Amino acid sequence: MASQKQVAAARRNVKRAQAGAKSKRSLAHMPKATKTALGKQGAAVAQRNKKGGASPATRAELYEVAKERNLQGRSKMGRDELARALGRK
Repeated sequence: MASQKQVAAARRNVKRAQAGAKSKRSLAHMPKATKTALGKQGAAVAQRNKKGGASPATRAELYEVAKERNLQGRSKMGRDELARALGRK
């Protein structure tokens, strides 16, 4: 359980990140394909969280599993490539 101090710090960090993204308009400057991929990944994670799935679904989670297995070339792989190399999906 997070303390009140930790919760306050997390909220503050989120507000700062949102303000930074708004001022830099980082999302607006991304290519459409990148925005689409980010949206799909976010939707998949949200769906997994709703269903309570335990398998890693994000690239970061798959990368950590690949790191544990010492998979060669993992840093240059995308989410789908990592999933295939790890024998998932």
